[in-house]
Amino acid sequence: MSKEQRARVDALLRQPQPEGPRSVEALRAGFEALMTQMIVPDALRLTRTTLGGRPALHVEPDNGRRAGTILYFHGGGWVYGSPETALSLTGNLVARTGFEAYSVDYRLAPEHPFPAAIEDTVGAYRALLDSGVDPSAVAFAGESAGGGLAVTTCLAARDAGLPLPAAVVAFSPGLDATRTGESMDTKEGVDPIFTREAVERTGVMYLAGADPHQPLLSPAVLADLTGFPPMLLQVGTNELLLDDSTRLAARARAAGVDVILDVTAGVPHVFQSFAGVLDEADEALDRAAVFLGQRVGGRVLGGRAARASSPAENRSAES
Repeated sequence: MSKEQRARVDALLRQPQPEGPRSVEALRAGFEALMTQMIVPDALRLTRTTLGGRPALHVEPDNGRRAGTILYFHGGGWVYGSPETALSLTGNLVARTGFEAYSVDYRLAPEHPFPAAIEDTVGAYRALLDSGVDPSAVAFAGESAGGGLAVTTCLAARDAGLPLPAAVVAFSPGLDATRTGESMDTKEGVDPIFTREAVERTGVMYLAGADPHQPLLSPAVLADLTGFPPMLLQVGTNELLLDDSTRLAARARAAGVDVILDVTAGVPHVFQSFAGVLDEADEALDRAAVFLGQRVGGRVLGGRAARASSPAENRSAES
């Protein structure tokens, strides 16, 4: 564990930002610029495809793969981000597990507020199942807002009568639109990325007037997790959203769910993105890979994991 590494990451994330509220376009551009600095493993094959009617990025190990599919949901406050901005995370999970992954380009707010993102992620999961993929061979994973979607997609899939995946991995998930966790106040200033004001601003865009007091928006305080698959929640102590994970873990335990709450000291929101730069990031991803390898199995029952795309809509991306 390197204090110097953590200090460098903290300083990078605290670089001065323009004063005053930024436009949605500026938020998206700034997040993309930050995430392009992250290290992506080399030995990957990237292919643009579609899944459940939405664009998706298919990520495969370049040297053969094990049976298993990660359905990945990127972060960005439900307002910004893309499969490309999450590629350091998706790629590292693929490289470490040998599984394939589909990273879903779900619709974003404010153009498409709640529940559009969940409709898209459930649609992607339904498409995997319809193509013949055994749910025991699928794991949901995501970071930040996407970590929240990994949980709420499970809720929505269960309520729709779909079989649940084998596991859920959530990195620094956003799980409480009511913003009632104590860490929202105790970590103000400690968190190098978020302020309550910033989190609430993007939250308003996503909610678009919806009541936050419902399970699909605030599962950490309202969801019934009965029947959920095993979950791994990874979070840092320097996060405004720390209590989103701690409270969901408590609800999961109370519901008899196999849950691992993995808290790393002195690291920021989605610290796993800094793999190759921060020792704690690589170690956390190693633990996530072990968790997935122990729980994801099964077989393809027939068909491909996603429908074949025409040449016009399917092209290889540079890795």
